Amino acid sequence: MKIQKIIFTAIFYFCLSSALFAQDNKPEIMGKVWSIEKANDWYKQHQWINGADFLPSTAINQLEMWQAATFDAATIDKELGWAEKIGFNTMRVYLHSIAWTADQKGFKSRMDQYLTIANKHKIKTIFVFFDDCWNKKGFVGKQPEPKLGIHNSGWVQDPGDPDSKNAENFPALEKYVKDVMTTFKDDDRILLWDLYNEPGNSGKLTTSIPLVKNVFTWARAVNPSQPISIGLWSWNYHELNAIQALNSDVITYHDYEAPEWHQRVIDLLKSYGRPMICTEYMARTRNSRFANIMPMLKKQNIGAINWGLVDGKSNTKYAWDTPLADGSEPVEWFHDIFKKDGTPYRQDEVDLIKKLNNKK
Repeated sequence: MKIQKIIFTAIFYFCLSSALFAQDNKPEIMGKVWSIEKANDWYKQHQWINGADFLPSTAINQLEMWQAATFDAATIDKELGWAEKIGFNTMRVYLHSIAWTADQKGFKSRMDQYLTIANKHKIKTIFVFFDDCWNKKGFVGKQPEPKLGIHNSGWVQDPGDPDSKNAENFPALEKYVKDVMTTFKDDDRILLWDLYNEPGNSGKLTTSIPLVKNVFTWARAVNPSQPISIGLWSWNYHELNAIQALNSDVITYHDYEAPEWHQRVIDLLKSYGRPMICTEYMARTRNSRFANIMPMLKKQNIGAINWGLVDGKSNTKYAWDTPLADGSEPVEWFHDIFKKDGTPYRQDEVDLIKKLNNKK
């Protein structure tokens, strides 16, 4: 057993270091990346960054959140109020290009409304543009109802599959990214722009590279006052990881592993010398918990953004690979902190979060 552990550790280090430092690809740098000094100076201006990936409980996906007919300011206000009470100061929020295409002016107005609500609760926002996760196609209008017991049954990729692979779509996507970023490029309510969530996921692999490179180029052309990043998430995607890391002002990453493995990732990512924010963590049944991860991140001054705030239509209390077809309560919640009425799923977790944020 001990020999197996040593071999597994060696393989892990080899894969991760290859992904981060491989010289054979020599990835292109799209525009001017912030210097390490500028990135660290920016980070010092903020208190310890912590919060959640946020979708209001009344939305099944990004489109239901942002479309005019279902934009739920009252629920957003209520649920961000719960986040404020435990000391959270940052929310990571997904946008969607389809909602912008359908109603450009209204979409940006709703973004401003969201930012006003978040700012009232002393919460900064990380906006996410593109995403390779879950269902291949989104559509305008009424969104589907949740499927019983299935994690993120209605979440949709952006711009979708095969749309993300088709260069003919890039001019329209460029207009979207540049329009939104130009509108909010100096808005201090926005902490950071996360340009692309988990590129290569859902079997797309390296077909996502052209869009990754283009979105970095478009963002650099806007030159926002906020930093930009694309988070590392899979250590097997060597070429993608190198492009993402070397073109990001701040190193962001996802890790749903137990603390000993999470720490190994941190140790290697520190080699970049840049500020670090973990923009997804906390999967209780995989032993990524508030109790064993959040204090570790705070001690090392690494931002901590867990997946999920309130149990809702996204069904993220259910694990990725463990559906419950009858919709019954899981033995242990996978993600999320609050029940729909605002009471904590686990009071000890909320108490810990408040303690780490010096909240009474």
